Amino acid sequence: VKFPTRKTPAEPAAIEPESTPTSGKGRPTPSRKEAEAQRKQTLKVPSDPKAAKKAARARAAEERQANRAAMMSGDEKAMPPRDAGPVKRYVRDYVDGRWAAAELFMPLAFLVLLVGFLPWANWGVPNAQGWVSMFWMAMTMVIVVDTTVLLLRMNRQIKERWPEASDRKGVTFYGLMRVLQLRKLRLPPPQVDRHGRPKAPKVKG
Repeated sequence: VKFPTRKTPAEPAAIEPESTPTSGKGRPTPSRKEAEAQRKQTLKVPSDPKAAKKAARARAAEERQANRAAMMSGDEKAMPPRDAGPVKRYVRDYVDGRWAAAELFMPLAFLVLLVGFLPWANWGVPNAQGWVSMFWMAMTMVIVVDTTVLLLRMNRQIKERWPEASDRKGVTFYGLMRVLQLRKLRLPPPQVDRHGRPKAPKVKG
């Protein structure tokens, strides 16, 4: 006679340890908290004051270089506040599209200063200083008259296009500083040719 026997319970299957997700390079994928901590560590200012100053100077130099490159390319979005806006763009185009006697102001001033140091009396030209002074006074009058006419015409055009007084703030001084510089040394660089017309927006309304 066979007696019933108690069944031996089956042994539970071995539980495999949960695998940690890995990144494409075989490393465990960092959690969001770990990634945030790593980012903060990267942006952390160096504890060494000298290293911090050196890093700040490097960043400032990179920013200046990027801004200058953008300005040289004529990118309106990268213009500093002094040159930003359609009104300032119109002033630059208006001045750059015309030849002005004021462009000769700095070269002539340097030339007159240089000539003044020459020993004209020793060369048998005692009245040379007087002739140079008269020439300088005459050129100064020409520059003043020509620049005044240019700025008056420019302001009239700007007033027609931008009637609001706030839009025209500082444009006369901005145009004067622009016209006194040699064309090749102007920043931002000219975007129109000689006798070209401004590319600024048309009259409002």
